[in-house]
Amino acid sequence: MRLVNGSRVVIVGGGPAGSFSALHFLRLAAEAQLQLEIVLFEFRNFNRPGPGGCNKCAGILSSGLVKNLGMLNLNLPADVIQSELNSYVLHLGSTVMPLHHPDPTRRIYSVYRGSGPRLGTSPFPHSFDSWLLDQARERGAIIHHARVQSIRRGARPIVVTAHEQLEADLVVVATGVNNRIPLDPSWRYHPPRTEIMAQDEVPLPGGVLESSVHIFFDRPAGLIFGGLIPKGRYANISLLGRNLPPDAVGDFIESHELDALAPEGTPFLCGCTPRVAISSAKNYFADRLVVVGDAAVTRLYKDGIGSAFVTAEAAARTAIQRGVSRRDFAAVYAPLCRRITRDNVYGRLLFRLWGIARGLPPVMAAWRGAILAEADLPSQNHIHTRVLWGMFTGDESYRQMFWHAISRAAMLKLWQGFRQKWRER
Repeated sequence: MRLVNGSRVVIVGGGPAGSFSALHFLRLAAEAQLQLEIVLFEFRNFNRPGPGGCNKCAGILSSGLVKNLGMLNLNLPADVIQSELNSYVLHLGSTVMPLHHPDPTRRIYSVYRGSGPRLGTSPFPHSFDSWLLDQARERGAIIHHARVQSIRRGARPIVVTAHEQLEADLVVVATGVNNRIPLDPSWRYHPPRTEIMAQDEVPLPGGVLESSVHIFFDRPAGLIFGGLIPKGRYANISLLGRNLPPDAVGDFIESHELDALAPEGTPFLCGCTPRVAISSAKNYFADRLVVVGDAAVTRLYKDGIGSAFVTAEAAARTAIQRGVSRRDFAAVYAPLCRRITRDNVYGRLLFRLWGIARGLPPVMAAWRGAILAEADLPSQNHIHTRVLWGMFTGDESYRQMFWHAISRAAMLKLWQGFRQKWRER
């Protein structure tokens, strides 16, 4: 099962995973002097404001993803970038702990996946997803604005819409976990487990957040963490938790006394409750079929767009350089997905350790002391700052951060912070 000149690759889903898939196939096919027909199906208009044109995401581009865009010769336009994020501010009870980027040369941006909030006003922001899809179109992908109803098995898969049936040499499923995945049950695909987020947006008063993301914990009930993310003229509120109450965003603002951000009478502009994948899918590849993006596997809680990039690249490289059989994807694509899954194990450990530490005031006091002590050191000597920065930005692998967190140097700094706080009592 090999792709040859004239083979048709059908991509279902035009968000980042789908657009990156098209771009990787076009690049790698050109390098292999292979002429492919790349057909991409996407039913949404990403230039619409509100959930109807949006992929329901906090919309943060990690520095790793920003760097990887260069692999595809993509230059992020200034009008797509809403804010450059230079610091994260952790709110721990009455304590405010700023974290500055350990490496200022690495850039992190906030973007809109659609064209801004549903009740936003003109001028509407330029959608990241729309820009990326345009890049795929300009480089040769054929875009069909239609909803795929079913993907049937056969000698070659059949992609079915309301108006056509298209036979494919390979189908790439890039629908994400917030859309129905149109695979016929005979494929035996099982989607990832998910958790629910609560999101909304409010007008951003001048100078309130600037270039900082603010992270809060504990409230409302069930919250794992909540973020306030500056996006140009607006602030995005993203809450991740278990069994969050129906009015989670309102409870969050009231619980954390964020009146400066949302004084009484401030309208909520664009509420939604997207799902985030917390495990990998099962049977996410087969003969002439591969699933990419978070419908297959993604990093725990962070950098979903970055995961879409790497899974799309690995799937395209497998198909072009090796083949499109189940055995080919098992040999090249699956190991990459398993590495992400294994890395997420370290992520769960880190967030569990963080939760335990937050419940132990002496440990938190020592941790704050260690972070403050690092502020005057060169960035290469930052350990605790780097770990927390990576946890909340997705800037490094969880495995690297875990071993940094329990390293001898980290424990020594924590002990020094503990002794310092003890002397001050």
